[in-house]
Amino acid sequence: MNVILVIFDTLRRDACGAYGEPPPWGRIATPNLDAFARESVTFTRAYPESLPTLCARRAIYTGQRTYPFHNGNFRLKGDFVPAPGWGPIPEEQHTLSEILGTAGFRSALISDLYHEFKPSKNFWRGFDQWTFIRGQEADSARSGPAPTQEEIDYWVPPEMQRTMAAGRGMERTIWFSRTVLLNMRDRVREEQWFNAQVMQESARWLEQNLDADKIFLTVESFDPHEPWFVPKQYRRQYDPNDSAREQVISPYVECPELSEDLVRRTRANYAGLVTMCDRWFGHLMASLKNTGRLDDSLVIVTSDHGHSLWERRGYMGKRGYPSAPEVVDTPLFVRHPRGLGAGTVCDAFVQHHDIAATALEAAGVAPPEPIDGLSFFQTAFQGAAPIRDHVTIGFETAMTVITDRWWFNCKVDGRGPLLYDRARPCPTDENVAEQHTDVCRELFQLGKADGGGSFPEYLLARAARFADDPGCSPLVAPLVE
Repeated sequence: MNVILVIFDTLRRDACGAYGEPPPWGRIATPNLDAFARESVTFTRAYPESLPTLCARRAIYTGQRTYPFHNGNFRLKGDFVPAPGWGPIPEEQHTLSEILGTAGFRSALISDLYHEFKPSKNFWRGFDQWTFIRGQEADSARSGPAPTQEEIDYWVPPEMQRTMAAGRGMERTIWFSRTVLLNMRDRVREEQWFNAQVMQESARWLEQNLDADKIFLTVESFDPHEPWFVPKQYRRQYDPNDSAREQVISPYVECPELSEDLVRRTRANYAGLVTMCDRWFGHLMASLKNTGRLDDSLVIVTSDHGHSLWERRGYMGKRGYPSAPEVVDTPLFVRHPRGLGAGTVCDAFVQHHDIAATALEAAGVAPPEPIDGLSFFQTAFQGAAPIRDHVTIGFETAMTVITDRWWFNCKVDGRGPLLYDRARPCPTDENVAEQHTDVCRELFQLGKADGGGSFPEYLLARAARFADDPGCSPLVAPLVE
């Protein structure tokens, strides 16, 4: 069986119409993903193993846990360090492309996720072909005259620039002006957008490799990650006001003072980019059908994480503490070529590192050594028991543990616990950590055990420097004894 793996960056689960729970501001049109879901098993409790972007890819590509980042204190030339674990795939870990390659699969990585291709990175390791679509975000794809302040002000309102400078430093504004606008300023045709290029190149690879008996294709779309540039016809579906001010950036801070018009425009641009991704995903699906590959391929579609868009205290971005469903609830659709499980829903807990194990089982290939991930193939298609009774998610210096009943979030040193008496808390839910100290202690130890039973010293030191969330509990009895 062939394997096709499609990953969108920053695609919220509630952005996919198939889940039936739209974002607070309204439904987003995803007709092609919805049609795909009707032919697939839809997972309602799929989560990252760790975040953000590269940490998630390490888990997906290898089936190994990245949390709690024991080998993740990277300080490598040619890249910034946004979070622990943000580095290359460790040399001792085998990738899906390497494992399947030894079994005779022809493989390709088609991607515009420029973080994978930075100096020191190696995420293309093992692929027979890798194609890098240039120009996303701060990729140094172009040089030329710097954008004027007028250009910057058009896309990022001055008040947002001030928010960015206060919360993340002036370098965020400089980064945007020097690189991001250079990459986007003259793109006018839809097919020049990056998600369109990724899907077109992936379709082209399918056509060029019809002779291969077995294939493994990984399709990486950095969209709908910010900055949220999108052709007007997509944005107009969610905000038809062409005279409204633009806003395409995420400040990664709480900005409760942001005006209603800018919040609406931000959400409309994100929603429009999601719909555009869906349109070009449809192009890839058509190519899979036309080439006959849909008849003998397991197709997996997922995301690395979502994004908060002003739902909680006016926060815009993604963070591990406090964690939020709109960030860690990820879509996951798995389509079997024989139609097994088509149109069904699976409520079993699954995580990113389980994807590799599932793909290997589907392909009939054993890994050269044990991996941390567990295959959910039997659970999805043959009614077997769930593979997990909880998930532990690592992000920077925090962890989140989710069970059938509880949502637990704290820093890895045990400070600042947040506990919610339901597995998908709303922004208004009460933190009940002080009323359930025994539950907090149990879930902390569970999350620690999932990480191998210990945390690296650098991560504990880093956690000690982070302030507690204003809504957390001090807990009289410490979690760490």
